[in-house]
Amino acid sequence: MRQQFDRQLEELHIELIKMGGLCEEAIRLSSKALLKKDVAMAEKVFALDGEIDQKERVIENMGYHLLLQQQPVARDLRIVSAALKMISDLERIGDQAADIAELSLYIEEGDSQSRVHIGDMAEAAVKMVTDSVEAFVKDDLVMARMVIEDDDKVDALFNQVKDELKGLIDKQKVDTKSALDLLMAAKYLERIGDHAVNLAEWVEYSVTGERKNNEHQPGM
Repeated sequence: MRQQFDRQLEELHIELIKMGGLCEEAIRLSSKALLKKDVAMAEKVFALDGEIDQKERVIENMGYHLLLQQQPVARDLRIVSAALKMISDLERIGDQAADIAELSLYIEEGDSQSRVHIGDMAEAAVKMVTDSVEAFVKDDLVMARMVIEDDDKVDALFNQVKDELKGLIDKQKVDTKSALDLLMAAKYLERIGDHAVNLAEWVEYSVTGERKNNEHQPGM
C-alpha cells in the first residue's frame, strides 16, 4: 500500500512540474508578445492557458484520489493538500499570462515597450514560479523562503516600470493608452509574483505543518 501511494505521489509531482513548466512558458511568451506585438505568440499563450486549465483538472483528480483511496498519514496529507492549493495559484498565473497576451493585441505600434523593464519583470516572475515548484518537489524549505524574498525584486521592478512610463508620458514619447496597457501588463506580472509567493508558502506548510496567515491576495 505504501509503495502504491509513493508511486502515485510521484506521478502527482510529475504533473505539477509539467503544469509549472506550462506556466513558465506562458509568462515568457506573453511578455515577448507584448514587447514585439506578436499576434502568433499571443495565440500560443491562449492555447497554453487552456492546457494549464486541463492540467489543473488532472492534478485535482489525482489529489482527491490519493486523499480518498490511500488514507494518507499526516505528512502525506499535508503534501497532497498543499499540491491542491498550489494548482489553484498556477491556474491563476496562466490566466494572467493570457491577460498580458490579450493586451499585446491592442497596444499601439511603437518602441515604448522596449523602454520599460517588462521583460525583466517576466524573467523574475518565471524564476519565482520555477523555484517554488522545485522547492515543493524537493521539500526544500530554504528555496521556498528565497522565493518569498524574491517578491521584493518583482515589486521593485514594478515601481521602476511605473516611473519609466511616467517619464515617457512627461516627455510625450508614449501615448497615454499605450502607457496604461504597459502598466496593466506590469501589474499582472506583479500579481504573478504574488501567486508564486503563495506557492512557496504552501511548500512551507507541506514541510513544517505551519501556514503563515499572510497569504497574498492578488487581484482578479
